[in-house]
Amino acid sequence: MVHMSELPAITPSGIDSLPGPEWMLLDVRTDAEWADGRIEGSIHIPLDQLMERVDEVSDKVVCICALGGRSARATAYLLSTGREAINLDGGIEAWAADNRPLTKG
Repeated sequence: MVHMSELPAITPSGIDSLPGPEWMLLDVRTDAEWADGRIEGSIHIPLDQLMERVDEVSDKVVCICALGGRSARATAYLLSTGREAINLDGGIEAWAADNRPLTKG
């Protein structure tokens, strides 16, 4: 498994430059956090369900949580399965601080 300090990471603005539409935005936060606000188009699989639902994850994925810790664990796990995975540095908090839109409900 990849050491956490060596995980690929991306900033909120970096997501705009990902090549192609095949990149999945995977939100691994809890149901309540997801309902409070999420990135439009992201897919929700809570971290505690990721191993059993890994077949729902695409080959190229950006992992998202509140601050970046849980998504770093998801990124490390998905890298170990052979996927191209990147952690959103700073999570939803960084996304919101960059004045990027969140969808609620």
